[in-house]
Amino acid sequence: MSITPVTRTAPELVRGFPAGHVLLGCDYNPEQWDASVWRDDVALMRELGVDLVAINIFGWAQLEKQPGEYDFTALDEVIGLLHEAGIRLNLGTGTSSAPPWLSRIEPSILPVDADGVTAWPGGRQAWCPSSPVFREHALALVDRVAERYGEHPALALWHVSNELGCHNAHCYCDTSAHAFRRWLEARYGTIDALNHAWGTAFWSQRYSQWGDILPPRRTRSAGNPAHALDFRRFSSDALLDYYRAERSVIEQHSSAPVTTNLMVTAHIQTQDYWGWTDDLDLIANDHYLDHRLSDPIAELAFSADLTRGLAGGDPWMLMESSTSAVSWQPVNHTKSATELQLTALTHVARGADSICFFQWRQSQRGAEKFHSALLPHGGTDSDGWRSSVALSGMLDRLDEVVGSRVEARVAMVFGWQQWWAAEGDSHPTSLLRYLDEAHRYARVLRALGVTVDMVRPGDDLSDYALAVIPTFYAPSDADVHAIRSAVDAGTSILVTPFSGIADETDAIRLGGYPGAFRELLGITIDEMRPLAADSAVRLESGAEGSIWTDSIRLAGAHAHDTFASGDVAGTPAITRHAHGSATAWYVGTVLAEESLARLLSEVCESASVPVAEVGPDADLVVRRGPHHRYTFVINHGGETIASPVAGIDLLSADRIAVGHRVSAGQAIVVRTPLTDEEAKENR
Repeated sequence: MSITPVTRTAPELVRGFPAGHVLLGCDYNPEQWDASVWRDDVALMRELGVDLVAINIFGWAQLEKQPGEYDFTALDEVIGLLHEAGIRLNLGTGTSSAPPWLSRIEPSILPVDADGVTAWPGGRQAWCPSSPVFREHALALVDRVAERYGEHPALALWHVSNELGCHNAHCYCDTSAHAFRRWLEARYGTIDALNHAWGTAFWSQRYSQWGDILPPRRTRSAGNPAHALDFRRFSSDALLDYYRAERSVIEQHSSAPVTTNLMVTAHIQTQDYWGWTDDLDLIANDHYLDHRLSDPIAELAFSADLTRGLAGGDPWMLMESSTSAVSWQPVNHTKSATELQLTALTHVARGADSICFFQWRQSQRGAEKFHSALLPHGGTDSDGWRSSVALSGMLDRLDEVVGSRVEARVAMVFGWQQWWAAEGDSHPTSLLRYLDEAHRYARVLRALGVTVDMVRPGDDLSDYALAVIPTFYAPSDADVHAIRSAVDAGTSILVTPFSGIADETDAIRLGGYPGAFRELLGITIDEMRPLAADSAVRLESGAEGSIWTDSIRLAGAHAHDTFASGDVAGTPAITRHAHGSATAWYVGTVLAEESLARLLSEVCESASVPVAEVGPDADLVVRRGPHHRYTFVINHGGETIASPVAGIDLLSADRIAVGHRVSAGQAIVVRTPLTDEEAKENR
């Protein structure tokens, strides 16, 4: 992809910070500690080099102990201490979790699940996103906080609520039902248009008035998939509307940038974040290693790439991560000092210019008391603290990388609405999972040393040499047009199973599979033939496949590989269709990882995308600035890997030669000057 000149950086958006400095930040919850601890905390923050502190994230019950009675004394003191120490504020609005008195006097704010069960207070986010009552009380607090601190000299950034939708994204209460109907009316205009889009002629589901429509509460049989898909869209929009309401109040009192912490991670799929980006002054993400997955580091890389995609390629902020263990997985794995540095470095390599942690001081009480922190239970005489000090020193050595942009010649089309649609009920198989497919292709490309940009469906792909399109079950006509236009402009594409089948209303595209992509791929699929969980197929090349097969007829394409076993033996398994300088590939099965690596090496070669086989436990990523290129080689595994470039390593200040060996648990960040021509492009 072509690199545009740097126009802004994450630290520049966090106002008051000089460009060219990787921010180190953390959450601080002083309300959990006696006031006598606060000064010690701030002094240790200065010692560690903390630049930015997120505060007042869960402050509502401390600020408004009784309805309408506000007390800012403690918050004033803590903010004063941080300001005096030269530490900037990522100031929370405090609205993430309501105080107990609010649900006592206004129980209608509590969310309800699909079975009609109320989620009671006692955890966090016990509120309905559509509740006007909750909003009235929350915005009153935001108004007081923004009025008081809106132009405070320590204020760098506004932090709306916290992880919006983490626990309350889908509410099925009567208040949500009313809001859902209004959303549908705005979307479709007439009840007849909705009936057509939802296909309500099926099973006598036709609606005669808006008031008959409910959220997709629990039913005795399979529900209407279009109904469920629109409810997911509505729920994401409801949370975005809530965010906008807080932002609007803040902007009446403050000119500081406003954002919230997204959750671009494997186990959260409730918000379509592509629809949020225009309302965020800075893209900020929370990410924690998930050891329930087979490859947590590969998922970290995927999440970082997707967050960078949301930022439009601009640098972004890692607003929360953990220094070591979390507290919410079945087994909460600890990080060594090396792992902490390598995971933070991976976020930086993939575009983060700010690295922040939950939290500063490890809690003594509450549900997260075993969640790690920069300052652990053992205090400063502990391995945890020494790891934090080492991390801070490493980040300081990366300052000149700030503002540079990641280079990528390959894109992946990824969307939350596509995720929802592809994993709806009553599909040919439940084994083909959207995120799993996206992860597999991203993981193999990463092992080949190929960096991937995540791109919104419908966006321009013509700057890329290759675009991977995983399980794009329900593209809109505009999405399809963007892909066709990219191919016409010379971008090769690779499409995976169960793509192009339906439109954005989940209505099947008639005329044969793969529907919207039939002509582009030059194939017709007569039948989709999913496999049992314990079944596999062989291909003529020796490749192995599972989960899915297609009965493919060629209609202009050529067979690149053929099924050698199973019900579809002798028919094409992988096809390629030439379009001038571009090629449209289709993969009609779920290839085993080794087989997929061989195929992607061929696909990349045909698209003139360089491959460097660094293996599944390494990151090879390049960031490019105005004058230099920075090559990150990060070895998370046990095998030594070689540097593909020569230059100065920012981490050690050593001169690195091509072929320099990067040992297990080590990393280098090699600075090389741009050519005169490249530097001229930046100007």
